[in-house]
Amino acid sequence: MLNIFCPHCGESRSEEEFHAAGQAHIPRPLDPNACTDQEWGDYLFFRDNPRGLHHELWIHAAGCRQYFNATRHTVSYQIHETYKIGDRPSVTAAAKQAASSSSVVGDKA
Repeated sequence: MLNIFCPHCGESRSEEEFHAAGQAHIPRPLDPNACTDQEWGDYLFFRDNPRGLHHELWIHAAGCRQYFNATRHTVSYQIHETYKIGDRPSVTAAAKQAASSSSVVGDKA
């Protein structure tokens, strides 16, 4: 079982109190009426499904009922961080890959 830190409540709670709500950081089109059917369909239905780090939208359903974002590894299920909507993640896939590449290069030297 996972313990998830709620950035609004300020404490870690059981994963049973939370629900994942999909991919985070998806900007809504500024003028939906100007979108083509293809653009609107892409916005509504298509999401990334990476193997590795992924930014997700979560809700603390049995607690404060606030939405927040989480950076989670989709293979290990490890949650690297949680942060409020509007904040930027400190852990990104590119940064994590660069860090692991430099540690591998450092090990070979």
